[in-house]
Amino acid sequence: MRKTLLLAIAILCSAQAFAQYPAGKPEDEPVLEIGGALRFNYNLSTWKKDQLERGGDFGFDIFRINVNAAYKGIKLNAEYRFYAEGFGGGMLKQGWFQYDFSEASQLQVGLNQVPFGIQQYNSNNWFFNMTYYIGFEDDHDMGVKYIRDTGPWKWQLAYYKSAEDLVFSSAEPSPNRYSYDITGRNKENNQLDFKLVRRLGDSLAHEVGFSLQGGLLYNLDTEENGSRHAGAIHYEYKSANSPWNVKLQAMFYRIDPKYAAGNNLNFVEMGAYGANYNVANKGEVYTAGVSYNIPIDTRLLQGITVYDNYGYYNKRVNGFENSHMNVLGALFTAGPMYIYTDAAFGYNQPWLGPEWTNAFTTGTPGDTGWHMRFNINMGYYF
Repeated sequence: MRKTLLLAIAILCSAQAFAQYPAGKPEDEPVLEIGGALRFNYNLSTWKKDQLERGGDFGFDIFRINVNAAYKGIKLNAEYRFYAEGFGGGMLKQGWFQYDFSEASQLQVGLNQVPFGIQQYNSNNWFFNMTYYIGFEDDHDMGVKYIRDTGPWKWQLAYYKSAEDLVFSSAEPSPNRYSYDITGRNKENNQLDFKLVRRLGDSLAHEVGFSLQGGLLYNLDTEENGSRHAGAIHYEYKSANSPWNVKLQAMFYRIDPKYAAGNNLNFVEMGAYGANYNVANKGEVYTAGVSYNIPIDTRLLQGITVYDNYGYYNKRVNGFENSHMNVLGALFTAGPMYIYTDAAFGYNQPWLGPEWTNAFTTGTPGDTGWHMRFNINMGYYF
């Protein structure tokens, strides 16, 4: 942790040398932009009796550093995050090299966002939606991605050699990562993604598209590859001239690991933020979200965005209970500060209930009720 902090300080100090250059430099002169955020979090969970007696908990969430650079036509985008040790510690959220063939096409190499479903987020709140927690929202993997965007049409094609591999060996994948990936005794590898979006309307505010994904899954015990695939159809309405945002998505996935004989489990482990849990091998996820922005012209407050996001997880395994989550809340914009205030309700959701390991498989033993977590996340972005 000390080494990563020293590295961050060195990067920030080196930025002073580049700060003297004016904007609009030619490609043969270096460009470097440094940003980041500091966030704190308050939460109160209905299923935690000791927390209710304390009146909730308020503490450190994240300190992050963002770097954007360009030199001789090659660009860099990177984001490193520092979480508390209990949530995985320091981790690279994203980081890639980029080359622009033109204003409409680009190539990214490195840890970049997987082109699947509504992007950048299939949600408006701080908690994301159900898709994030099984690896299909704001997922980042190691590979190569080509993007072609002509306005009415946008398509992306990507190949990923692996997820965020932190150990180059036959060891189990570490859960100390930002986005959810398959962990435990299986490792994601050789994945292909294709996403196509068509924009409609006078202002191209309606986006209709589909996504396809397929890849292998290497089992550390049998030393054999299983398979996995997923697909989604999605719609989003977003316009600079409208306060409304609407997100609708339906997706399916299938995972077929090569477990050892007599050990054919109907789930896989997935991990992020320093911990693993189990996820059904088959399922569909249906999500819907809507938000409305209210502009406010005051010295302190510039806007409020109210939203509601719902996700339903239909597990296609006998004996597994389905899962739901709904997040109702508001985002307050105050200069460089963004404050998310969420009431997150969960039904067999590991982050929103007492059962962690099997909430996304068999569900919560002896408890099929809804649980709520009230959460306030306040961040200063620079």
